[in-house]
Amino acid sequence: MPDIEGLVKRFDKLSGDRGTWEMHWEEIAERILPRQTGFIDRGSSFTKGEKKTQKVFDSAPSIALDRFAAVMDSMLTPRQSKWHNLRATDEALNKDFEVRAWFDEVNRILFSARYSPKANFAGQNAERWVSMGAFGTGSLFVDFQPGTGIRYRCVNLKDTYFLENHQGMIDTVFRRFMFTARQAVQMWGKDMLPEKMLAALDNPNMMDKEFEFIHVVMPNQDYDPRKADARGKAYASLYIAKAEKQLVAPVGGYNSFPYSISRYVTAPDEVYGRGPAMMALPDIKMLNEMAKTDIRAVHKLVDPPLLLHDDGVMGNGAMSINMTPGGLNFGGVNRDGRQLIQPLQTGARVDINEQKMQQRRESIDNAFLVTLFQILVETPRMTATEALIRSQEKGMLLTPTMGRQQSEALGPLIEREIDLLMQHRILPPMPEALIEAQGEYEITYESPMSRMQRAEELVGVQRTMELLTPFAQINPEVMDIFDPDALAQLTAEVSGVPMPVLRSPDEVAALREQRAQQQQMAMAAEIAPQMAGAVKDIAQAQALGRQ
Repeated sequence: MPDIEGLVKRFDKLSGDRGTWEMHWEEIAERILPRQTGFIDRGSSFTKGEKKTQKVFDSAPSIALDRFAAVMDSMLTPRQSKWHNLRATDEALNKDFEVRAWFDEVNRILFSARYSPKANFAGQNAERWVSMGAFGTGSLFVDFQPGTGIRYRCVNLKDTYFLENHQGMIDTVFRRFMFTARQAVQMWGKDMLPEKMLAALDNPNMMDKEFEFIHVVMPNQDYDPRKADARGKAYASLYIAKAEKQLVAPVGGYNSFPYSISRYVTAPDEVYGRGPAMMALPDIKMLNEMAKTDIRAVHKLVDPPLLLHDDGVMGNGAMSINMTPGGLNFGGVNRDGRQLIQPLQTGARVDINEQKMQQRRESIDNAFLVTLFQILVETPRMTATEALIRSQEKGMLLTPTMGRQQSEALGPLIEREIDLLMQHRILPPMPEALIEAQGEYEITYESPMSRMQRAEELVGVQRTMELLTPFAQINPEVMDIFDPDALAQLTAEVSGVPMPVLRSPDEVAALREQRAQQQQMAMAAEIAPQMAGAVKDIAQAQALGRQ
């Protein structure tokens, strides 16, 4: 029996230990992602639906965050294409047609399940990238629901607490959530609910009162793969009523870790990630202050304070001034026509403030990787070589960030999805050769980011050909080192050419054979008149000889 009281104490300690983090996250949320404020408990002062944009005076940081999420989504998990493939770890098995066909079918089923309308992957995954950009950490919960299939949910960082194992990988998650008594019965039934919640069901005034629960996912200390119950699961799953320190459902489990957690970067001895917003926070705060100053300065220029004469000619002073357009103000000039009411000219240079604000915006865009993807806007006309080199440079700059997401977030995500599909017998039977290899597989990424990383290969080929061109004019044989078919295949792969538009090797061979036959027929047709003339000449010569 798990130590429920000990788990609740552990949760309370995790909650107390990250107070500094939550203050940091709240400060970021207030200025860049107002909808996710609430890391710091404000008690009864918090009202659902209240306005949360009081500290936002410039929308540039929020726009940069949305663009960052779009960059991550399009570079790593583009929904319009298959961004990964599966293959056997044993290279010899990859030559087996049956094994290759099985992996292709598994990959097809996986993408179909992931992007099913009921799965909600695209929307929840985008929210995960937003959370990572703002707070440095984003979490996706992956589970299977009968009748629905694989289901994804981005869990709020405010309610999730993490622990790492000895290898620095997150293997324990505490998630806090609120349920009414009615929702709790719908989720788990009445058998194990505390008496307090059961009593609330019969009280109309308490039916919608929310109670606090904790969901704990952690390595199963009693793990035994031979068991068919919860002890046979690698990870234990416990639902606890926090106030009563009581289980509300039998102990369950998962064969694979149900969370896909993305961390942008981590500092030594820290579990939670640090994101672009944390690095750009000084600029974000300064930009907001500059925006407030700009508002005041422009307001003074457009509607400046008035300087009034103090000799009483204006009657009751400023209160009698008619400020409406076309209004008449008697006594506003003296007998000589000199104005007795004049606007205050401060000499403020709003343009200078705007230049400084633009510098801050550019710095924020740099932190959120936005400027890396503005090449076509700034340089719409580029040669193919320039575009290739630019792509190579972007790949080099993005490799550390994207590589971490592939290894820490996407890899475990794909393994979790395959595990769920296998558990529910949605995948086809595994080939015998793969069963003997214990089903070991590896993931190959084919996203735009992966192609950017491979752009260096094409750049190397292109530069080599450019350097060899002068030598080829002397001796064309120097170009024989290139395999034209392999070069064409590499160019298609790196450029992201869809496989359906490429011919198979058999089709290419057949096409070349047909072309060779056509060339032979054309040559024969071209030579035929000459041969006919030669035969005629020979025949005439032979006839003359006989005469």
